[in-house]
Amino acid sequence: MTLCKVTGTLVATQKNEHLKDKKLLIVQPIDLHGKLIGRDIIALDSVDAGVNDIVLIIQEGQGAAQIFGSKKIPVHSVVVAVVDGMEVTG
Repeated sequence: MTLCKVTGTLVATQKNEHLKDKKLLIVQPIDLHGKLIGRDIIALDSVDAGVNDIVLIIQEGQGAAQIFGSKKIPVHSVVVAVVDGMEVTG
């Protein structure tokens, strides 16, 4: 899993038929202090996340297939949780 911040949404006029009712989000990995790191990732939303939310994503096709109950959805990254809070010790 990767900790990310939602930085935007992606709108497409043409989508794969299995993605038509799904929301695509632009997310960027963050460190434990909230600093943006890494590159933007397009992830399929499964938890109704929005811009500026801190989320957890998975990046594996099999996990995505299990979440959506279909192997026909062509996706690699999925938002699986909205983070309500974090506590870092040490």
